[in-house]
Amino acid sequence: MSSPDPTSLGIGGRPTDTPSPAGAVDQPFDRDGLYGLRATLSAHAPGLDISAEQTEHLLIVAGELATNAIRHGGGSGRLRLWRRGDILYCQVSDDGPGMRDPQVGTVPPDQARAGGRGIWICRQLCTELIIDRAEPGPGAVVTAVISLARPAGR
Repeated sequence: MSSPDPTSLGIGGRPTDTPSPAGAVDQPFDRDGLYGLRATLSAHAPGLDISAEQTEHLLIVAGELATNAIRHGGGSGRLRLWRRGDILYCQVSDDGPGMRDPQVGTVPPDQARAGGRGIWICRQLCTELIIDRAEPGPGAVVTAVISLARPAGR
């Protein structure tokens, strides 16, 4: 699997350094492993010190990104998850053809069309969604950035 090491995001939203091992997940998956991937993330959530709502958002985002990797990215992928301060990173990489449009999912999908909602849903649940090509080699690397900071007054 070609993908950058999981990291905090630096200039331009690109990975810059290695995450701390606390709460980190690095797990390959395929179609038969989606349930196990969800179970792994659910088991790691308490160690990440995130709310039940944030856990649900993480599970939805991870599930959508992993499903896209299976459907469009060669049938398998790798999920990496880590926390750095008040930011949670969920990165899915695959060996498929890559994503042609890094702005995919920035407008609501056509309601008359079946499918095409996964990336849009992810963008609604994340602070930022970064779509890159894997380097070196083929594939896509999608990093969901989820802010865990609580708004003032809560």
